[in-house]
Amino acid sequence: MVLERSKNLCLSGVPASPGIAIGLARVTDRARVAVSEHAVKPEAVPAEITRLLEAISEAKEELLLIKNHLEKESGSEHLYILDTHLMILEDPMLTSETVSCIKTQLINAEGSLRRTLLKFREFFNAIEDEYLRERGSDVDIVGERILRKMVGFQQEPLPQLDSKVIIIAHDLSPTDVLQIDKSKVIAFVTDLGGKTSHTAILARALGIPAVVGLESATAEIISDDSIIIDGATGTVVINPSDESFRNYLSRKQRYEYFCQEYVKFRDLPAETVDGHRIRLKGNLEFIEEVPALKEHGGEGVGLYRTEMLYMNRSTLPDEEEQFEAYLSMCRKVAPFPVSIRTLDVGGDKFVPELNLADELNPALGLRAIRLSLRNIETFKPQVRAILRASAFGEIRMFFPMISGVSEIREVKRIISEVKYELRSQGITYDDSIKIGIMIEIPSAVLVADQLAKEVDFFSVGTNDLIQYTLAIDRTNEHLSHLYQPLNPAIIRSLQIVADAAHQAGIEACICGEMAGEPQYLPILLGLGFDELSMTPPSIPRVKEILRRCSLTEAKKLTAKILEAETAEAVESILKSELTAHFSEGFD
Repeated sequence: MVLERSKNLCLSGVPASPGIAIGLARVTDRARVAVSEHAVKPEAVPAEITRLLEAISEAKEELLLIKNHLEKESGSEHLYILDTHLMILEDPMLTSETVSCIKTQLINAEGSLRRTLLKFREFFNAIEDEYLRERGSDVDIVGERILRKMVGFQQEPLPQLDSKVIIIAHDLSPTDVLQIDKSKVIAFVTDLGGKTSHTAILARALGIPAVVGLESATAEIISDDSIIIDGATGTVVINPSDESFRNYLSRKQRYEYFCQEYVKFRDLPAETVDGHRIRLKGNLEFIEEVPALKEHGGEGVGLYRTEMLYMNRSTLPDEEEQFEAYLSMCRKVAPFPVSIRTLDVGGDKFVPELNLADELNPALGLRAIRLSLRNIETFKPQVRAILRASAFGEIRMFFPMISGVSEIREVKRIISEVKYELRSQGITYDDSIKIGIMIEIPSAVLVADQLAKEVDFFSVGTNDLIQYTLAIDRTNEHLSHLYQPLNPAIIRSLQIVADAAHQAGIEACICGEMAGEPQYLPILLGLGFDELSMTPPSIPRVKEILRRCSLTEAKKLTAKILEAETAEAVESILKSELTAHFSEGFD
């Protein structure tokens, strides 16, 4: 008896890369290697350490071969992720932790490495910021590569394809994504992964629709199943009905049409129908992301995250390394400006050399500017590097998690010291470099008028501001419904910040997720924000909506919204206005 497959089975995962793909599934084995842990005798310890070191060396050699091949085939635009993996392989901490476990616990190399990887995973899982938390997946991927070498497990290669398919896998590494044939793989689906993993970032950069974190995709889907994936909503439909097929085919055609239309807006000014200009910039962390920024019409970098310079390494980056990174970014983005945010991390989860104690509540602990001010010997080289780079282009410097006037004054005092040192050494810098702060704590909102007298611009980090204002852990699934960007407290906080900035004659910017969501644009426009910074692919759509907005109408809408008493009421008003004026743009 042949069992008939279910029709129109829908799965829901994490929307990793937008786009709709309709085609046949190809399941590929990307399950993690199974390793056993067992005790070893003291005399076997040297041999186990040798096995570990040889596996690391082989993994590094393999990755270098892949990188060299990809560089010859398609250039170096996205190979920075492989450089990150190579840095992890060379990290003495990974080796020393595992060797120590072999020696002290008398456990075999595979088991010891797995323990080290779990320890690293616990560190990363405790990180509040989703983007930084997902960097732990890079350590997992590198660890799996080493384990495969140790156990002699040859991973099944990605299939050689003669037709277009949708890849289904337990997981895909960034290396896998870089190696797939983009003319044949129209999308991919994985059991594991998050929206900010490097695999997802690459999918978006390459324009490959993807849904990740489905957990059971490889159990539910078999090769040659007809499937539909919607990378914008995280939906996967297995063996769709005729109705579902027609519906998604229509949506696919409309999506592709809008994508073509958005490209037309790349070189047009970001201004309303009544002539009001704002700046649309990009949030970046790697210089290799600059082409995507320019391709999507960004007018500079509104947030350059510097954390990746410090991560996956056992020693701190020195001043020269940082200077070269900032200078490269500045030159690549020119003639547009780059806003560099100083180190925004929390304790030894990222910078082991600082040797800080674990905290019960790291979100409210020694992190961001608090950490920098406590470790001046780490903070000063970063400030020096940014100032030195400012001599070669338009650079702005800003600081995370400022809570009040005393903190920013202490920061400015240090900047003055560094400027004096540079002048004494005959090193040039931009003496009029603009200084700004992140507004992400309620206390900063309440004294925004005082802070505005101290700096040249505000940049609102809406993610943290929402979390701290509403006392919501945005990673807690039980509280996700309370994470409300449209909560009246948030809208009023944004109004306070924008008004304080403009009364002091400084710029009000937003670099949190709200900036890249088109439905929030009329509110942010009505509140008076001068600049929005977002992921580069979001820029064309935001610009398209902006060019159909009226500043006058946006102010009227915002006035109504500021009188609303609940997030639901705000949403209702906003939805009504968007439906009336932007029906096709917000579909």
